[in-house]
Amino acid sequence: MAIIVQKFGGTSVGNVERIQHVAKQVAKTVSEGHQVVVAVSAMSGETNRLTALAKEMQDRPSRREMDVLLTTGEQVTIALLSMALQAQGCPAISYTGWQVPIQTNDVHNKARIEHIDGKKITDQLGQGKVVVVAGFQGIAMESGDITTLGRGGSDTTAVALSAALNADECQIYTDVDGVYTTDPRVVPEAKRLDTVTYDEMLELASLGAKVLQIRSVEFASKYNVPLRVLSSMKEGGGTLITTEENFGDSDMEKPLISGIAFSRDEAKLMVLGVPDKPGVAFQILGPVSDANIEIDMIIQNQGIDGTTDFTFTVSRNDMDAALEILEGVATKLGAREVMSDDTIVKISMVGVGMKSHSGIASNMFKTLADNEINIQMIGTTEIKISVVIDEPSLELAVQSLHEAFELDK
Repeated sequence: MAIIVQKFGGTSVGNVERIQHVAKQVAKTVSEGHQVVVAVSAMSGETNRLTALAKEMQDRPSRREMDVLLTTGEQVTIALLSMALQAQGCPAISYTGWQVPIQTNDVHNKARIEHIDGKKITDQLGQGKVVVVAGFQGIAMESGDITTLGRGGSDTTAVALSAALNADECQIYTDVDGVYTTDPRVVPEAKRLDTVTYDEMLELASLGAKVLQIRSVEFASKYNVPLRVLSSMKEGGGTLITTEENFGDSDMEKPLISGIAFSRDEAKLMVLGVPDKPGVAFQILGPVSDANIEIDMIIQNQGIDGTTDFTFTVSRNDMDAALEILEGVATKLGAREVMSDDTIVKISMVGVGMKSHSGIASNMFKTLADNEINIQMIGTTEIKISVVIDEPSLELAVQSLHEAFELDK
């Protein structure tokens, strides 16, 4: 008898009919002889509705009270899904994150899971019940406050539960039927991948692919949790995310690009004419990092006049805050100018085949050049090449690269 953890997102439980459909899927898994734990999100639109209510009370609501408010969305879903299962003759019981308990650190809105006590769940599974757990939430170990894991945190909840329970598989049900070579809305010829490695999925998730939250993939990789992305709307084997060792040697030797990810949530900041001396990078980036602004790609160009130009990217939502910090830093450093640009996008090609094959970068750059697309910044890892380009060129770039690397085949 296998332990299966299934996660259903907001779209999958968006109304009563869909919740009843999910209940049938869960009951089918139970009928196949498995013990099932289900993690669910709030019904689609509910988190936005609750956030709007909070904004009517305060322009900047307390993070603690926002956690108390937003976790009610999942509480509604777990109760309704448990009722739907019981109505189909499938015994079920619901738990909030703090009832499990899922213990976290004390950071509100972006808490990290520290420990899960699986005894209560294991006891209920032993009694033949489906255990329905609220995703996205937990309880702070020190303060005892309700916490949330950040947007998309239900994925992390499901994988963490799988690790704690030593589950045989964690199945993430979404509104897509797997991981694709790129967004089918941009490239209709995009293909579903049967299997990707944890490393590839980590890159794709961090680079803009919205299928899985990156923290959930990190959890799965760390604890070797078999992770499968499936559609809650149609049948299919989905995409299995696994270790590189599970690929055959012949597969690993292919000049493989698994997918193309892109992100519109990019902004570029430039500090021009900075004195070229040791420690200048820290003087620029330190205050930005201290403001909890995540920095992505970085380029430093040394001039011939003893100055340097420093360029980096951040999320568009963080651009104004970072710009304000940099203007103060630039004055102290005697920099010539600070500039910003939020009309850029980042496109990334990901694949384990990059480890053993050359020519992928040059092919990528030639394809973009042939389409008269200018590259502003370049970043690489062992299995990834990222470029920053102008936003209007996004769709042409993705479509051209997808065709050039024959990902449609």
